[in-house]
Amino acid sequence: MELVTPRLLLRQWRDSDLAPFAALNADPRVMEFFPSTLSREASDAMARRCGDLIAGRGWGLWAVALRETDRFIGMTGLHIPDAQLPCSPCVEIGWRLAFDYWGQGYAQEAAQAALRAAYERLQLPEIVSFTALPNRRSSALMARLGMRREAATFEHPALPPGHALRTHCLYRLTRAEWCAREGVTT
Repeated sequence: MELVTPRLLLRQWRDSDLAPFAALNADPRVMEFFPSTLSREASDAMARRCGDLIAGRGWGLWAVALRETDRFIGMTGLHIPDAQLPCSPCVEIGWRLAFDYWGQGYAQEAAQAALRAAYERLQLPEIVSFTALPNRRSSALMARLGMRREAATFEHPALPPGHALRTHCLYRLTRAEWCAREGVTT
């Protein structure tokens, strides 16, 4: 499954995506709310795992490219978290774009396409998203996508107690809520 928006293509990963993906994963601005930047090896492994999951399921965290040039700018899509979370089992929506592409609406455009695929094609009942409390940019995007924030926070189990990014907020959007907002009959 590939997703097309007015400006973007969400597609399967290519070998040519590995170097720009490694560059964005090594950028401290992009990785500010992650435990650390990623080495080239860890970045390549993540991209290959994303590609393998798409090949196996037909959906996942897609490579995001500009439609006009096919230039890789990041990833966006759907993922089943490995960690045991308060919302597990669940499907999350996530995004990570190169810094030069922030503030241009690309993350929202790509995320809206992923939500449409989740609810129209895959018929998923709910999508969640979560982030470290200090990550106001991602929280704001979750709200713009129509997701509602849960009152309670949770401690992400992959981070040690006392870590500055351990406390996370959780957002949810059900298929019924999305259909009502989009004017789609269920």
